[in-house]
Amino acid sequence: MAREEGAEQCAATLRSVKPINTEIETDRANRLSVCNKLCYAIGGAPYQITGTALGFFLQIYLLDVALLDPLHASIILFMGRAWDAVTDPTVGFLVSRTKWTGVGRMMSWIVFSTPFAVLTYILIWFVPPFEQGKVFWYLIFYCLFQSMQTCFHVPYSALTMFISKDQKERDSATAYRMLVEVLGTVLGTAIPGQIVGGAHECRAAPGVNGSGISAGTNGSVVTLDDTKRAYLIASGVIGVIYVLCAVILFLGVKEQKERRKSQRLSFCQGLCMVMGYKPYVKLVIGFLFTSLAFMLLEGNFALFITHALGQREDFQNILLVVMLSGTLSIPGWQWFLTRFGKKTAVYFGHTWVIPFVILIACVKSNLVVSYLVSVAAGVSVAAAFLLPWSMLPDVVDDFKVAYPHIHGHEALFYSYYVFFIKFASGVSLGISTLSLKFAGYKTGACLQPGTVSTTLKVLVSPVPVVLIAVGLLIMRTYPIDERRRQENRKVLREIQDSEADSELDSSASGTTI
Repeated sequence: MAREEGAEQCAATLRSVKPINTEIETDRANRLSVCNKLCYAIGGAPYQITGTALGFFLQIYLLDVALLDPLHASIILFMGRAWDAVTDPTVGFLVSRTKWTGVGRMMSWIVFSTPFAVLTYILIWFVPPFEQGKVFWYLIFYCLFQSMQTCFHVPYSALTMFISKDQKERDSATAYRMLVEVLGTVLGTAIPGQIVGGAHECRAAPGVNGSGISAGTNGSVVTLDDTKRAYLIASGVIGVIYVLCAVILFLGVKEQKERRKSQRLSFCQGLCMVMGYKPYVKLVIGFLFTSLAFMLLEGNFALFITHALGQREDFQNILLVVMLSGTLSIPGWQWFLTRFGKKTAVYFGHTWVIPFVILIACVKSNLVVSYLVSVAAGVSVAAAFLLPWSMLPDVVDDFKVAYPHIHGHEALFYSYYVFFIKFASGVSLGISTLSLKFAGYKTGACLQPGTVSTTLKVLVSPVPVVLIAVGLLIMRTYPIDERRRQENRKVLREIQDSEADSELDSSASGTTI
């Protein structure tokens, strides 16, 4: 009897102090060190480095180095992006059904996909020694790389919800991530730009001895083989960086295990669940239009600088200025969205670039104006990078509050968002290349017809402006403001404390027994 009474008193004591202990333990579990945030952020660099390199250079590489017909290049770009878009919800569904492993649920996908992603990425930038079937070579390895990249990026994006349960910590980690990702875009622009820049001169006589010879800016002879080699070296450097970033992510980030078992859903059930949630749909569609605008700028800017402005020798430096400006702007945008709210930051960030893209399309070619526009564009690029990934966790939290009995499907929200963005990217690249085809673009030619210059001006100025305007109009209907975010934060904190209390009750009951 005495033992039973003592056990009951011990259990009662444990229950009486559990709110304090639970709160302390929860705070400690949710708090992230600067090292944790940096390691997490570095994991986002591979996606941006490879994506930026492909976005800025793949189109001009296929046309002027691989010497593909613009129609074939457009097929590769569109089909590759379309395939990539299809794999996103598929991988998101598979991730949501993956069991916990020794390295985590998300991290196992990241570790598995990394070596295959690096290999297929390098093969994209290799010109095969045959003409027949060259289109299939690029299409196959482009699609394979996009699949492996999806197996890395979707789990990494969803990992945001598993590094901490605290909104502030996640927002802070996201800001670190965006800063590193913009630095990744700088590397994705600088590495191929600086390595390839000197070997990417205008060839007045493509096809001489099968090489295509040109004179470099310093009077040296540049062959097509030199340009091919430069692209391959750049891809190798990026591949090494990819692996290093994945290793740092794996060693420096601990994935938190979900306390509750996830409810298994079929693919159609998951699709209906995600696409039936109105705040998520409004957010995704709004950013779909604004992202398409910036993708058109990204995909055509190198060609616009080269052929419409005639600044071939400076295009890699102008692109680098865009990304450096974006990198320096990230801390400012993080402060802005914290001070004035995320929706306000969306309006300011995306409209900032509009007068400058109108300016560069209307003013006669001027190098100073080009650099000025590149600085201004970088500021908006930073906002376009930061805000979607900062607002997606808010939607997931809002969904958890609205449907507390459904959990463990965070990867689906991220995968469908990536699906729509990548599909938009494929559409933008396909439309751009087909537009150049109809405008009379001549593969490998030094001078292009005036219709090409006009087409490029349309693709980098009026079309993005209209798309940004449509996207911002849709974002006005997005319902999650700062007040609702704070309310969701309180509710989720209560849910977490309740779960922790239940675990402590269970352990106390075990002690009593």
